[in-house]
Amino acid sequence: MASTVIAAAASSSMAASAIRATRCYALPYLPPRSASSSQSFPIKQVSLTASESRRLTPFQTRASSSEESPVDANEIFTDLKEKWDGVENKSTVIIYGGGALVAVWLSSILIGAVNSVPLLPKILELVGLGYTGWFVYRYLLFKSSRKELATDIEALKKKIAGTE
Repeated sequence: MASTVIAAAASSSMAASAIRATRCYALPYLPPRSASSSQSFPIKQVSLTASESRRLTPFQTRASSSEESPVDANEIFTDLKEKWDGVENKSTVIIYGGGALVAVWLSSILIGAVNSVPLLPKILELVGLGYTGWFVYRYLLFKSSRKELATDIEALKKKIAGTE
């Protein structure tokens, strides 16, 4: 008797959860497509004034023929082969490239672990927004600070290039 009561209670709770799990969503009614509307579209001609046409000219593009390919795969491979042949210490390049791939792989694992912690991604997002606001206020808001940022960037470029 007790086992039948437990079985009945279990089956009724499973049925109730199945009923709760299924949801019906109503889709909006779309009118049927007519045969004439799917085959031809009306074209509306728009006349532009002179100022509007000047404003839109930077966005105009020209179609090129398929014969003029700006990128040639053979040319790219020959350039890469020439550059690889010009490298003196190939083992160092391979080691640096492999190290870069390992670093990207490890950083993706680290980011995945950080994202799995419940509040940490939102806190880091707030820290990033705060730093972005500080950077804009410190370097981008005023003309004198923009000049200072430009000189700092130029000094860093010279330091990296070794011309300083």
